[in-house]
Amino acid sequence: MSTALDSLLDLLDLERIEQDIFRGASRSAVVPRVFGGQVAAQALVAAGRTVPVDRSAHSLHAYFLRMGDPGAPIVYTVDRIRDGRSFATRRVVAVQHGQPIFHLSASFQTYEDGLEHQADMPPAPDPETLPTAAEMLPRYADRFSEPGMVDRLVEARAAVDLRYVDAPPFGTAGEPREPRSQVWFRTNGKLADDPLLHVCMATYVSDMTLLDSVLLAHGRGGWAVGDVVGASLDHAMWFHRPFRADEWLLYDQESPSASGGRGLGQARIYTQDGRLAITVIQEGVVRVPR
Repeated sequence: MSTALDSLLDLLDLERIEQDIFRGASRSAVVPRVFGGQVAAQALVAAGRTVPVDRSAHSLHAYFLRMGDPGAPIVYTVDRIRDGRSFATRRVVAVQHGQPIFHLSASFQTYEDGLEHQADMPPAPDPETLPTAAEMLPRYADRFSEPGMVDRLVEARAAVDLRYVDAPPFGTAGEPREPRSQVWFRTNGKLADDPLLHVCMATYVSDMTLLDSVLLAHGRGGWAVGDVVGASLDHAMWFHRPFRADEWLLYDQESPSASGGRGLGQARIYTQDGRLAITVIQEGVVRVPR
């Protein structure tokens, strides 16, 4: 297991300070604020620790309310909204400096047999044939708006092996193309056999690239390049089938719309053998600097 993955697992191992109150550490993202995927994953950890172990997360719906301060811990308060025979619902509010920065609702379900169908997995190359982030990012060093950005990006993603199928937005800035992107990802090391951990790790990664497809449609390189200003607004995920976040997952993303200073991304995440594991939808602020 990599040192970076150890560090990320420590971030997700929240301190319980009361029965339904948890505290998590923070760290800076590529930009000087807490990475949204970290807050979402920590909130789901908090929710999951208040439900019986036989109930797995099947959906979450969240709003990003304020930028997180990487220099301060985050307190997560869980409300036990409902415990039914099959489902449990939790609401989590993340607070820093006395103000809510994030709100999440999550639902958990006991296993049931039922009807089965799924959308087919789209074609994608073998992830082992694609360059790692450490191999790919230096190729685009001259595209970034600040010195040292390559090193910061590599460090921020060191816990996860994330590989772009096609050139990322910062690699094709100025060249509009179809608003669709694919990445393969898995953690840089094996994880314990805790289903909640794998769901939370996928939640963490899901906020990394989902709005890339919005940028591609307009030939924009992104926040690291400096030709747009962006932030996540809301985020929703549905967990359809069991998966492991330490095995290859295909994140197939597209953007059906951008307007009003906002862009929408939607995606499906498949296991390498073609099972549809997760559906993701996110809207974010996407503004052109004036």
